Amino acid sequence: MSGDGTILLAHGGGGRLTQELIREVFLPAFANPALAALSDSAVLAALPAGRPALTTDAFVVDPPVFPGGDLGYLSVCGTVNDLAVAGARPVALTWAVVLEEGLEIALLRTFVAGAARAAAEAGVAIVAGDTKVVPRGKGDRAYVTTAGLGVVPTGRELGDHRIAVGDAVLVSGPLGDHGATVMACRHQVGGEGLRSDCAPLAGLAEALLGSGAGVHAMHDPTRGGLATTCHEVAARAGLVVALEQAAVPVRPEVRAVCELLGLDPLYVACEGRIVAFVAAGDADRAVAALRGHPLGRGAGRVGTVEDRGAGRAPVVLRTLYNTERPLDLLAGAELPRIC
Repeated sequence: MSGDGTILLAHGGGGRLTQELIREVFLPAFANPALAALSDSAVLAALPAGRPALTTDAFVVDPPVFPGGDLGYLSVCGTVNDLAVAGARPVALTWAVVLEEGLEIALLRTFVAGAARAAAEAGVAIVAGDTKVVPRGKGDRAYVTTAGLGVVPTGRELGDHRIAVGDAVLVSGPLGDHGATVMACRHQVGGEGLRSDCAPLAGLAEALLGSGAGVHAMHDPTRGGLATTCHEVAARAGLVVALEQAAVPVRPEVRAVCELLGLDPLYVACEGRIVAFVAAGDADRAVAALRGHPLGRGAGRVGTVEDRGAGRAPVVLRTLYNTERPLDLLAGAELPRIC
C-alpha cells in the first residue's frame, strides 16, 4: 500500500484491505510486543506497585492538522495528560479511528505518525486499537477514540478534596495557544508564531511532584480553558478561586486572535499546560520545578484559593484596575471541535 489512494468502505470490513491497513500503516508506527500479537485484547506485563488509573477520550478536532500538531498527536497527548494530572504514570494506550470513506491514506499516515511521535515522547505504548469506516459524507474525515492506563505510585495522593484556603494557583505556561491556533486555522486568520501548545505532560507532572512541594491537585485546562477548570475545582472544593489578571500569561499573538474572534483567553483551551493547586509556602519551589522542565519554562503563579463568602462568585478575576469581577461558567463551548 502506497501513501496514495483513499479509504474505502472495505478498509473497515475486516478482510484483506483491513489487514493491509494494519500491517502497512499501523503496525510499523506503533510497534511493540503487546500489539504485535494482534490478539483480541492486549496482554500486558504486571503493573508497577500502586493504584491503577484509567481514562477514556474522543477527539474530533477541525482542522485535523494544525501548527503544532494533528489529530493523532493530539489524541495521545490528551490521554496521557489526563493520566498525568491525576498523578498517574502512563503505562499503555488504546487507539481507535473512525474514518470516512474517501479520506486520503496519506492523511491517515500523518495521524498515525503523530500518535506514534507523541507516544514515544511520553514513553508509553499503544497496545491495541480498532478501525471503522463510515460512508462518504457521514464522518467528516476522521475521529479518534482512546483509553489510557496508568499507575498512581504508592503514597501519592492528589484531588480537589485536598485543596485548602491559601493554596497557590499555578499554570505551567501561557494560556490559550491550542484553541486560538485551531480557530485561527479554521477561519484562515493565522498569524506569525501562532502554534498549539499540544504536548505530553507526564514528564512535567513528575518534575513537579518530585520537587517536594505540597501539590494538592492538578488539572489540564482543555475545553473551557482555565476559567472552566477553576469553576470545576471551586464546585468540588467548596471554595473560591481568585485569579490575578496581571499574572495570567497570554502570548500577544493569542490575544490578538481572541480579540479578532471575540474570545476571552481565560476560556480558550490548552493541550499542553498544567494547572496546579499547591500549598502556599511551596509555591516558589513548585514554580521553579516547572520552569526547570522544557515544557514549563513559562510557569507562574496566577491566583489564590480563598474562602467562599456569602454571595461571592466561585471564580473571580482581580482586574488591572484593582476591582473584582466574577468569571461565569459558560452554558456551552465558545470553541467547538478544538480537541
